[in-house]
Amino acid sequence: MDSHESTPRGRAFVWGGTLLGLLFVGALLTNGFGLFGHHHSDEVAPLVVRQGDKILVPEKSPLRERLTVSPAQTELAGGRLELPGVVESDPARTAEVLPPLGGRVLELKVALGDRVERGQVLALIDSPDLAQAYDDNDKAADTEALTGKNLQRREGQFKIGATSEEDLDQARSDHAQAVAEYERTKAHLRAVGASPDAKEHARQLAVTAPVSGSITSLATTPGSLINDPSQPIMAIADLSTVWVTALVPENDIGAVRKGEDAEVTLAAYPSQTLKGKVLFVSDVVEPDSRRNKLRIAFANAQYLLKPNMFATVTLIGAAKPRVVLPTSALLMNNDRTSVFVATAPWTFERRTVATELEEGSTVTINSGVSAGEQVVVKGGILLND
Repeated sequence: MDSHESTPRGRAFVWGGTLLGLLFVGALLTNGFGLFGHHHSDEVAPLVVRQGDKILVPEKSPLRERLTVSPAQTELAGGRLELPGVVESDPARTAEVLPPLGGRVLELKVALGDRVERGQVLALIDSPDLAQAYDDNDKAADTEALTGKNLQRREGQFKIGATSEEDLDQARSDHAQAVAEYERTKAHLRAVGASPDAKEHARQLAVTAPVSGSITSLATTPGSLINDPSQPIMAIADLSTVWVTALVPENDIGAVRKGEDAEVTLAAYPSQTLKGKVLFVSDVVEPDSRRNKLRIAFANAQYLLKPNMFATVTLIGAAKPRVVLPTSALLMNNDRTSVFVATAPWTFERRTVATELEEGSTVTINSGVSAGEQVVVKGGILLND
């Protein structure tokens, strides 16, 4: 140990020197001088500068190296929309068969699925109402014949002066009324499908097909009693042309149009693809399924398309451009999704965007950003409040 450090005076000298050294270093740090006297007077640049709704990244801000800005891209999207569907008969080619009168079904001459021709007898009914109509017709026929003979007799008597002109006029009036009543009863029989000239043993009500087609529903059997003629006993559909009805989800309704090209495939014929056009788009959303109906008509001469078959309908519309961004550009703020858009070099503003769907690393932008706008696609979280 040195001699001067062992004395109180020596120890004071050492501590004094140390204190002076610390003060000197502190002065250098405070005044901004380096070891070689170089002066650092520049202040540290702020990361961002906020100007109202704008965020400016200054020239010397280290954020400039951490932000990636890229123009919003566009791509062609849409053009194909796949929907579930079902084969249906055309309502304009479907007729419900109503019995003209009540009664008991004696014979059913068709079965479900049979093809029938217009005018073909479908069922025979023993109808009390028809029996009454025939009785009325028989009486009218008898009255018409009787008044006719009376008229001839009065005319002969009038010629020889054996009757008055007043009696002749009455005979003519009675005959005219009888003829009118007879015509009425015959017309009534024809209206219910019965022949006015049918013999008594053949006076049964024959229900005939109003149109040609296939029996698609059947609601009666032999022996059934028909009390309400307003209730159909069967339905006939002309299936030479059918509809394929597709069910459109509510969020896709805006993408479908009348006249749009469509392709239809069915499980029964997987190797065949039917091509058609959208014939009809309903103006009403189905309340139970929240789906909209559209229909495509197809010729069905071979009857390969059968009602209630399931189908897959693919609509083929024109592809439309859409704005897409990387998902890394999206920022979540409470319940809103936003991005930062450059309004000037290194000047940004927050935009709320509406997104449609994510496909991998990209997302479709419905509103908020236009194609070509410069968007922060990486590092945007550093600009968050």
